[in-house]
Amino acid sequence: MRTRSLLVAAVIVVVAAVVVVLVARTRAPAPAVIRIGLNAELTGGIPVVGASCKNGAELAVAEVNTAGGLDVGGRKYRVELLVEDNEDKAESAAAAAHKLNTAGVLLMIGPNASRNAIPAAEVAESAKLPMISPWSTAVKTTIDAATGQPKKFVFRAAFIDDFQGVVAAKFALQELKTTKPAVLYDVASEYNKGIAEVYKKTIEAAGVSVVAFETYTTGDKDFSSQLTKIRAAGADSLFLPNYYSEVPLQVQQARRLGFAGVIFGSDSWGNLELITLCGKDCEGLYFTTHYATDIATPKAQAFIKAYESKYGKTPDDVAALTYDSFGLAFQAIRAAGRLDRQAVRDALAGITQYEGVTGVMQFKGTGDPVKSAVIIQIREGKFRYHSTAQP
Repeated sequence: MRTRSLLVAAVIVVVAAVVVVLVARTRAPAPAVIRIGLNAELTGGIPVVGASCKNGAELAVAEVNTAGGLDVGGRKYRVELLVEDNEDKAESAAAAAHKLNTAGVLLMIGPNASRNAIPAAEVAESAKLPMISPWSTAVKTTIDAATGQPKKFVFRAAFIDDFQGVVAAKFALQELKTTKPAVLYDVASEYNKGIAEVYKKTIEAAGVSVVAFETYTTGDKDFSSQLTKIRAAGADSLFLPNYYSEVPLQVQQARRLGFAGVIFGSDSWGNLELITLCGKDCEGLYFTTHYATDIATPKAQAFIKAYESKYGKTPDDVAALTYDSFGLAFQAIRAAGRLDRQAVRDALAGITQYEGVTGVMQFKGTGDPVKSAVIIQIREGKFRYHSTAQP
C-alpha cells in the first residue's frame, strides 16, 4: 500500500512539473517597453496648453507604436507614456519631475511654461534625467544658475526669448512704425518678464524710448490702473507678452479706456482659445510664434492631417512643438542604441540639425535650437501667416 502511494505521489509531481514547463513555454515574453515621462500643465492657469501638449505626445507615441515600436540596438520597444499634471505651479512641476525620475522614465518631455520648466529643469539636471521642453522660451531653462553655463541634460524645441524679443521689437519698429511703445507684462513670470526686458532693450538700442513699462502679478484681473498710465503716456503701440488666458481681458480693458494704438504679442497667444475669449477685440492683432498652419511643409501637413483626424481640431504651436520634442527624443534613443540616460543625453547633444513640423532646428553646442519665427495676424477669427523672421 505504501509503495502504491509513493508511486501516485511521484506521478503527481511529474505531471505538475510538466504543466509548469508547458505554461512557461506558452506564456508570452515580457514586453520590451521604453517609458517616457510627460510633465504638463493639465490644470491650473493654462489648461489648454496642457491639453495640446498631451494630444501631441499621445499622437507621437501612437504613431511609433503602430509602426511596430522603436528600434533600439536591433530590438523593437513599445513606448509607454507616463503623464503627470504639474498644475501650472513651479513646485508641482518640480514634484512631477521627481516622481517621473523615481518611476524610472528614460527621458522627460515638458513642462511648457517657463515658470514651470525652470524648476523642473533643475531636478532633471540634478538627477541626470534628459529633458526636452516643448514650449519654454526663457533663457534660464537651459542655463545652470550656479555656473552660467548650459545645462547638460536639458534641451528644448522652441526658440529662446533673446531671439523672440528682438523679432518683436524689430516688427514694432519696422512694420508698425511705433515711436511711443509701451509694455504691460507679468513681473512674477519668468517668460513674460524675460521677453519684455529683451523687447525694451532692443527698442531703446534703436534710439526709441519706451514711454510706459507697466507690470502686474499672476492672477490679476483688473489692469485699469496700468492701462490708464499707458494711455496717459501717449503710447501708440502696446506689447503684451502674456498668456492667452490673460490677453483678452487686457485688450478689452485697454479699448474700453480709450487706447487706440496697435496691440501685439508673443507666442503665448498661439492658441485658438484666445480668439474664443477675445472675440472681435483681437481682430487684426499680431503675434510672434513658432509655425503657421497655412504655410505648412509636407511634413507639417502630414502632422496636421493626423492631428485633425484624431482630435477634430487644428493643432496649435504647443501640440506641434510637443510632437517635435518626441521626434527629437525618438531619434536620440535610436542613435543611443541602448536604454541608458547618459547615452540618450549624449545622442541628443549630438544632433546638429532636425527637421520638425515647426521648421528646421539647428543645435550649435547647447540645448537651444536656432530656428526661424513667424508673425501671425488674427483675421476673420483665424490665425493667418504674415511674415517670417530668420535668426
